[in-house]
Amino acid sequence: MLPGVGVFGTGAITKVLVPILREKGFEIKAIWGRTLRESEEVATSLNISFYTNKIDDVLLRKDVDLVFIVCQPYLHAEISVKALGIGKHVVCDKPMGLNQSDAMKMVRASQYYPTLISLVNHSLRFLPAFTHMKRCLNEGLIGPLNEISLVDVRVQLGSLFPEKFDWMCDAAMGGGALNLVGSHVVDLVSFLIHQHAVRVHGVVKAYTKTTNNVNGIRQISAPDFCNFQMELANGTLITTSIHSHTVPAKTFSQEVLICGSQGHLVVRGGDLFIFKNKTDSSQTAKEEAVYVDVQDLHIATSDSLLPRLYIKGLCKMIGALKESFAVKESSWVKEPVQAAATFEDGLYVQAVLEAVRKSSETKSWQRVQITSDTPSNHDQMMRVARMSTM
Repeated sequence: MLPGVGVFGTGAITKVLVPILREKGFEIKAIWGRTLRESEEVATSLNISFYTNKIDDVLLRKDVDLVFIVCQPYLHAEISVKALGIGKHVVCDKPMGLNQSDAMKMVRASQYYPTLISLVNHSLRFLPAFTHMKRCLNEGLIGPLNEISLVDVRVQLGSLFPEKFDWMCDAAMGGGALNLVGSHVVDLVSFLIHQHAVRVHGVVKAYTKTTNNVNGIRQISAPDFCNFQMELANGTLITTSIHSHTVPAKTFSQEVLICGSQGHLVVRGGDLFIFKNKTDSSQTAKEEAVYVDVQDLHIATSDSLLPRLYIKGLCKMIGALKESFAVKESSWVKEPVQAAATFEDGLYVQAVLEAVRKSSETKSWQRVQITSDTPSNHDQMMRVARMSTM
């Protein structure tokens, strides 16, 4: 039996997530929205019987055992801590929170309840092109992992901002290119080459200043451009460029290039290619296809701002979740979701994003520092979480 699902959030990702969950066999038992009207509209369109604007109304339902948190980032920590405290499995969207303090609360809660699933939706980890890229790197096809010299990531996508003003248009609420796309890049690099950044340098800009639609003009503070460099512990340099301010709507291109001592690997869109240096000068070196993505989505996504690559990764991740729960011997097993990002991974990503923002403000390199939280504060937080749901 798959667990019943409660969904927190009514945005674009919810409208893609719910059909995927149903396709994989999960039942959606409840949905939460910021307002009752908002939750009712989405519940009606997605055929979900129970809707509410109260967090506890979803968490306390006995038929909800797994929650997907895809709402405003400032609520991620509160909902995650409460859910884990009363025995619910949690999958949280990125960014994990507004700051490291939020992320640390979530990490402590996941450590307090290690028998529960607590994952972050960094779906690129499950995209076949990147699973094959990771295998190629581990097998040393372009040289040893410790000899990777450069990783170059370039992302161009249409507008990040929905027509109707919401939190994604506000930097203070967690919106913008760095949080929504840069977080995926930071996590993907650590997943592929098993190294963390020690210092960063970045430029974060908001070129789109206002919304302009029938609902009126609103100020946009969330950045639609970011360019940052990360230096890893082993000296590898990561360069990343993300922008959406000059690209037509609903277009998307992504390239991830990894250079080793014996060649390079590159993922363009969903396809993986390898280039190996030739020892014989008489031979012509060229790229060869390792994996070509021909799989089509069975979910309608034409109205979504989400890139299809991320949706495909989300499909694979939910498929892995289904395998985790589809065992008779226990409530769930870890192996199918072994590749997923944990809350500890999300905390590291949050630390890097904060360092990039600080670098953009100071115009200088910044060290990546993960703040700590005292156990006493955590114990108090967990007691509050349990009391609030009694």
